[in-house]
Amino acid sequence: MIQSKKQKYTFLAVCLIPTFIMFSIFTLYPLFSGLYYSFFEWSGSSQVKTFIGLDNYIQLFKDAIVPDTIIHDYFLVVTKVIGIMIMAMFFAVALTQLKLKEAPFYRIVFFFPNIMSVVVIGILWMFIYNPTMGLVNSGLEILGLGDWAKPWLGSEKWALPSLVLPSIWAGIGLFMLMLMGGISNISKSYYEAADIDGASEWTKFWKVTLPLVWPQVKISILYIVITTLNGSFVIVQVMTGGGPNNSTHVMGSYLYQQAFVQFNFGYGATIGVMILVLSLITVLLLQFVLRRDKVEY
Repeated sequence: MIQSKKQKYTFLAVCLIPTFIMFSIFTLYPLFSGLYYSFFEWSGSSQVKTFIGLDNYIQLFKDAIVPDTIIHDYFLVVTKVIGIMIMAMFFAVALTQLKLKEAPFYRIVFFFPNIMSVVVIGILWMFIYNPTMGLVNSGLEILGLGDWAKPWLGSEKWALPSLVLPSIWAGIGLFMLMLMGGISNISKSYYEAADIDGASEWTKFWKVTLPLVWPQVKISILYIVITTLNGSFVIVQVMTGGGPNNSTHVMGSYLYQQAFVQFNFGYGATIGVMILVLSLITVLLLQFVLRRDKVEY
């Protein structure tokens, strides 16, 4: 069917304009509003906003808690990327290469945490870490390691590391399925050729599987980094509230505390700008570090 240029442009406009409007409302408007409010002293509920220029940014650089929140965020980023990718890759390879009859069941089991709310996951792991009747301390006592039992979420030393395990547990399933999709598309002829050459299973993984699923690996790492820097505050807020003594505050939870607990909305918006800048820088650096020559099937 032959269409005129006017019909084509009309079709494109009908498809793109509603999407652009939604993008503007839910992405561009909050973005520029946050940047705008960062130049004001505002409680968030009052009609009075006082323009203070760069004072919020000066306060940001002087705030002793901010560097700790950045360190905590990147600690979660590194541990989640390592933990999730190792476990997801292991299970993805196992379920695709070992040809287990129970593979569909295991897919459901591993993916189940992904359909749970982060709040539910946080509450569940709060019970698991409970110092008196939680599974962790009870298990240690059963194994004769009662001396290792700790008030995990109440310890300044162990509270932040304790958040890593539920974060990894909740994220394995999604990335396992992504990697399984990539592995399933690899032609069996590559593995047959590797077998003829006498390659070990480890060699086949490094020389065949990993290079051919690298696009999925790269996307998974970037997704983990972005969601951690922008969304880790939820599990922090549920499980520790940033405590004890600010030892688990991440940038997002500190933003929430400043804006919605202490009603310092302008300063909270400034922290939001910092999160945006650090996220962009981190993603751009990762794009450079993770780039590889394209491998074709």
